[in-house]
Amino acid sequence: MLSLAVFLPIVCGLLLLLLGRSVGHRMRQVLVETVTVVTSLLVLFCLLNRRETVYTPFYLLPSLPIRFAIDGVGSVFTAIVAFLWPLAALYGFEYMEHEGGENHFFALYTITYGVTLGISTAANILTLYFFYEFLTLSTLPLVMHGTEKPSEHAGYTYMLYSFFGAALAFIGVMLVLSYGDGGAFTMGGVMTQAAAEHPTMVQLGYLCAFLGFGVKAAVFPFHAWLPEASVAPTPVTALLHAVAVVKSGVFAIIRVTYFSFGAQVLRGTMAQNIALLLASVTIVYGSTMAVKEHHFKRRLAYSTVSNLSYIVLAASLMTQSGLTASLAHMLFHALIKITLFFCAGAVMVKTGRTQIEDLRGLSKVMPFTCATYTIGAISLMGTPLLPGFVSKWLIGSAGIETGTGMGMVGVAAILISAVLTAIYLMGPALSMYFRPLEGMEKVVSCDPGMRMKLPFAVLAAAIVLCGLFSDPIITLLANLSAGVM
Repeated sequence: MLSLAVFLPIVCGLLLLLLGRSVGHRMRQVLVETVTVVTSLLVLFCLLNRRETVYTPFYLLPSLPIRFAIDGVGSVFTAIVAFLWPLAALYGFEYMEHEGGENHFFALYTITYGVTLGISTAANILTLYFFYEFLTLSTLPLVMHGTEKPSEHAGYTYMLYSFFGAALAFIGVMLVLSYGDGGAFTMGGVMTQAAAEHPTMVQLGYLCAFLGFGVKAAVFPFHAWLPEASVAPTPVTALLHAVAVVKSGVFAIIRVTYFSFGAQVLRGTMAQNIALLLASVTIVYGSTMAVKEHHFKRRLAYSTVSNLSYIVLAASLMTQSGLTASLAHMLFHALIKITLFFCAGAVMVKTGRTQIEDLRGLSKVMPFTCATYTIGAISLMGTPLLPGFVSKWLIGSAGIETGTGMGMVGVAAILISAVLTAIYLMGPALSMYFRPLEGMEKVVSCDPGMRMKLPFAVLAAAIVLCGLFSDPIITLLANLSAGVM
């Protein structure tokens, strides 16, 4: 069943590519949404009936199996992907009518769903790496969907950074496969003996894996591709920034830290300190650049750079509370950031406005979109009773709990970022509501249609509910991170 959930969207996407324009507009939308929903239902069934079963659909070589399983940590990322992808597809149907190239787009979009599930359900480091590289191949044409030079440049930058990251990650993967007690993901890691015999080699191998997978997680200084990729259609950027690519990067870092190399092996070492330092620098850098950026989607892109490293920072604390905090922010940030990008895309499609200063008074003609954006903005900036506050509080508490200097550096970075986040997110919201509307005085309404509004409503409700009922969610995540469930 799990293998079917991974390969169904991949096979259906490939069929759409082969059939091309022979599939009608309406039929294509029905097929894509049906496949997406069916896949999500299969994933839901697997999550509700989670067992210690490992599925092996094929072998790359006799000693190199591709294997799937769902454990506690993997179930969080899998659930995020399965929940958000059907909403993103529905949003994309209306949005892509203004972009063109729908068949090619939705075929790759569907393939990417299966590939991302392959990452989230990978049972060993080889499977993770295999689908991680497949993800680059499926998302590169999506980033380059437009024919303009900015799209080509974005695609080139994304490819260059991804291949460099792949080379670094490959070193870490080979080290685990060569010196570890097997490549399977095991809580506590498989490198205990290797670390005792070759501590420096293990630390350097971990840093290679951290930096390699950190490319897709936009860790400084390998972040530049992410703001560039904001030229892609909004359904792509929404998934790049909220689910598929960047979350795959941070999820891979969590996997290699806790399940391959082992937190106990790395805690207190040079490797941990470097990881914490890079995460802290990225948090502050991303927030600073977001304040300076005047393009709406690029500002949100720099926000993603910063907030991804919240997750990386928490994971790099290498404690159970840090792991719980990283999972919480991975979940809440995914919900919030995809909402913000959906709103930005709606503004661009319906008004053609892309700059922050052009958002003045927009609430008068796009009340639904602006209200949804405001809910996402006040949550991400860390307003109490909303999920952004909960996850940031957990990360800060986990940092203080370590009692180390680098842990406190991370806490300081979060505090600085919190102030900057309020500036770069609330600035547009205040302008929407308290500045006069210009150039559209005679327009009654230009909110998007129902296919874009419905994801808005579902996501806004999910954000509010996650804030109001955060206690059971955090308890669940703590149990999953501890291996209790």
